[in-house]
Amino acid sequence: MRLITLALTALLILIQYPLWLGKGGWLRAWDLDQHVVAAQKKNDELKARNAKLESEVQDLKDGTGAIEERARYELGMIKDGEIFIQVVDPHNKVAPESALSSATVRTGTIDNTAGR
Repeated sequence: MRLITLALTALLILIQYPLWLGKGGWLRAWDLDQHVVAAQKKNDELKARNAKLESEVQDLKDGTGAIEERARYELGMIKDGEIFIQVVDPHNKVAPESALSSATVRTGTIDNTAGR
């Protein structure tokens, strides 16, 4: 009787092994599910980024406002007739000349006769 119990216990353990640790087992399915959730989260982030880039591309194609805004912000460009004023923080250790070297600034005369 004891031999039959040991044999049935061994068979039960052998049957359980593929269920938990095998190729299609519960642990593998749980791990794959975690990978799917992570991939879906990454895809959602990339879709949001792509939608933002698509909107920006469409804005650049359709209007000049975005191009002007980008040129002003990234390149420090100014229009004719505008006055460029730079406010320097007295507590800042950087010299004003080095701060201006990173931006492109057009110099020239300002046309003040437009309003006359």
